[in-house]
Amino acid sequence: MTATAGAAPPGYADHDLRRWVLEPPKNRARGPFERDRARVLHSFALRRLAAKTQVVSPGAGDFPRTRLTHSLECAQIGRELGGALGCDPDLVETACLAHDLGHPPFGHNGESALDAAARECGGFEGNAQSLRLLTRLEGKVVTEGGRSAGLNLTRAALDATLKYPWARGAKGAAGNKFNHYPDDAEVFAWVREGAPGTRTCLEAQVMDWADDVAYSVHDLEDGIHAGLIQLAALRSATERAEVCAIAARAYTDASPAELAEVFDALLAEPFWPDRYTGDLRSLAALKNLTSELIGRFRRAAEAATRRVHGPGPLSRYAATLVVPRRRLLECALLKAVAVHYVMARSEALEYQAREREVIAELVAAIWLGAPGTLEEPFRADYEHAPGDAAALRVVIDQVASLTDTSALAWHRRLVG
Repeated sequence: MTATAGAAPPGYADHDLRRWVLEPPKNRARGPFERDRARVLHSFALRRLAAKTQVVSPGAGDFPRTRLTHSLECAQIGRELGGALGCDPDLVETACLAHDLGHPPFGHNGESALDAAARECGGFEGNAQSLRLLTRLEGKVVTEGGRSAGLNLTRAALDATLKYPWARGAKGAAGNKFNHYPDDAEVFAWVREGAPGTRTCLEAQVMDWADDVAYSVHDLEDGIHAGLIQLAALRSATERAEVCAIAARAYTDASPAELAEVFDALLAEPFWPDRYTGDLRSLAALKNLTSELIGRFRRAAEAATRRVHGPGPLSRYAATLVVPRRRLLECALLKAVAVHYVMARSEALEYQAREREVIAELVAAIWLGAPGTLEEPFRADYEHAPGDAAALRVVIDQVASLTDTSALAWHRRLVG
């Protein structure tokens, strides 16, 4: 049973405001998307992101970002861009806050380890896990039959979190990304009811671009502050060529030659500092760099989208976000800088290999001792699982819920 969640804001219909499970009447002073935002902000899953890896492991220093600080910064960028285009700001902010909820311990490294461990139950993907958290695992709303409906967000809010609205292996799907597991197909179909094929809504596109902007710019900032990215090295033609090669392989269809021209022009902008020493003046210059880059990327997307779709308010499926190719390439180059100087270091690769071992060993140990090794919220799901694949999925849910620090603590306790 579904129910509307209050009066529809401009640009949205009652269909967008429906919730998966009927709820008692709420205070109408708060809009439906305001309520969605509050539910994500107060969720257990969002709070756990404070101890999950962004690039540098939490606790490695006071400066580097965690998944939580990244999500908050993504939300600020997305809210501003979405609001300027006519999207409901609370709706876009909700999607930005929720977009990384499904990330497991150790970031994308942990994601690949869990995908391997979950092969017999359909694999693991952080975006699919986010939908699972929002609609099943997070404790907020329970159906009359005793099943959790997660945070029971509006249809529009859930749809806005979907970067990859298809199942694993879907026809025409690019890469290994997907947004739901087989046993979440029913709620996924409900969310996508009326949506045009595999197209993402405008709010999801804004969230996706805000995510790219936030992590590309802030990974650069963190790397410079940590001393891993030397500004002087970026003036080396050899170093720039290596960054362009990484960007061409991993992030774009552009050639290294095209990327080199874009990179040279970007580094020639007056807001790039000459050096970073860690004093107040260089800290201010570094913060100015991040501010200039974020503004550059946000304004470019807004202006290009307006040129195509005109000046009126835009929302849902009335428009597609347009990002100029040059800004896409600049963003790809910033990601490649972080990969080259931070993620691809030999010591980082060694540490990542050990993290994957921890995840694999932890899954095996919890599976061997289940249900006694599971936390209470997962134990009932395990005991009622209809088969081994469903039971394994519960074990994967348990491990994915852990933070970096708790995963290591659980590993010491269960594996030694």
